[in-house]
Amino acid sequence: MDRVIEKKKWTLKKVLWIGGGSALVLLIGYYLIFGDKSSRLNVEVDKITIEEVKEDLFRDYITVIGTVAPIQTIYLDATESGSRVEEIVREEGSKVKQGDVIVRFSNTNLILDISNNEANVSRTTNELRSTRLQMEKQTLETRSQLLDLMFNLKEKERTFRNNEKLFNQNHISREEYERSKDAFDLNSEKIKLFRESWKQDSMFRLTQLRTLESDAERLQKNLVVVRKRLEALEFRAPVSGELAALNLEVGQVIGMGTRMGTIHVLDSYMLKVDIDEHYISRIVRGLYGQCEFAGSKYKGEIKKVYPEVRNGRFTVDMVFTNDVPSSIRIGQTSRINLELGESQKAVLIPRGGFYQSTGGQWIFVVDPSGSFATKRSIRINRQNPRHYEVVDGLLPGEKVIVSSYDNFGNVDKLVLEK
Repeated sequence: MDRVIEKKKWTLKKVLWIGGGSALVLLIGYYLIFGDKSSRLNVEVDKITIEEVKEDLFRDYITVIGTVAPIQTIYLDATESGSRVEEIVREEGSKVKQGDVIVRFSNTNLILDISNNEANVSRTTNELRSTRLQMEKQTLETRSQLLDLMFNLKEKERTFRNNEKLFNQNHISREEYERSKDAFDLNSEKIKLFRESWKQDSMFRLTQLRTLESDAERLQKNLVVVRKRLEALEFRAPVSGELAALNLEVGQVIGMGTRMGTIHVLDSYMLKVDIDEHYISRIVRGLYGQCEFAGSKYKGEIKKVYPEVRNGRFTVDMVFTNDVPSSIRIGQTSRINLELGESQKAVLIPRGGFYQSTGGQWIFVVDPSGSFATKRSIRINRQNPRHYEVVDGLLPGEKVIVSSYDNFGNVDKLVLEK
């Protein structure tokens, strides 16, 4: 027998279960499709540093440390080999004037050299004197011989002329005439040969004389030099200044070229500055910097750049352009703000520890609500000791986290808890 089936009614409980389940499914689906799937980390606001991005003048400078050095250092090197230190007249650290005796030496070999040079000079001088006397004597003898020859020539010429007249008048024979003519011609040739011989002999002796004079002059100059070497046994200060170092002991024998010490010229001072090699392409002569001594500021200029890089740093010399600090001391250090370029308007963020973790390629930007911060790519150009210049990725008025990111890991979002 057939039975009528009644339709089941929707109860409130059933409706609630079905509606709740549908809503849950829709919520899960929405989250899977549109939800924020980025990793996040909760951080306390008082443990981070938040700074505002500003547009202001960017001062293109770096801070470096300069060490005071003398404007010039003179090195004292030994100029003689085998010198023995007899007396140290000036002690290390004392002030010296140009010409002051610093050390007295003795050198037996040098004294022997001087004696030998003096003997050579004396011998050459005597030889030169003897040669001159001999030349004068020879000249007198030659002139005397020439006078005799000239006298004989005149006699022979007179005889020849007379015989020529007599022969023409047929008073003498041709033989006698020709004999007188041959005697005259022979004496004429003898005089020519004598004059030529005298000329050659004079040229030889003149060359010999000039050689001796040159040797004597050279020996005299050598003697002057050697005597100066003897004077150098009293080693004197080449300039006025401070005897900064003296590496000698009484009785010590030193060789040529030995570094004996140094003198600091204290007419002025300069600053030796070590700079990171990162800036080597931007550091040139003529850049200015400002330092401080005893509460006063002084301006300096780069005068010399040493291109050699050691341990990631290179060195420059800076000189004071105006006044020099009165209480300055060698070895004293000062912080220098070294200007690399002109100030320009730029978007700036304060320096912070974030740069070590990100390399300046990204930063956490705080949401205007202040409840979270998200990672954003940026591009940093220049930097100075206080700010980074941002050329892309940030706008003035935004806030960023500039403290260290070492504890944040690889999260993309920071939830800020107060």
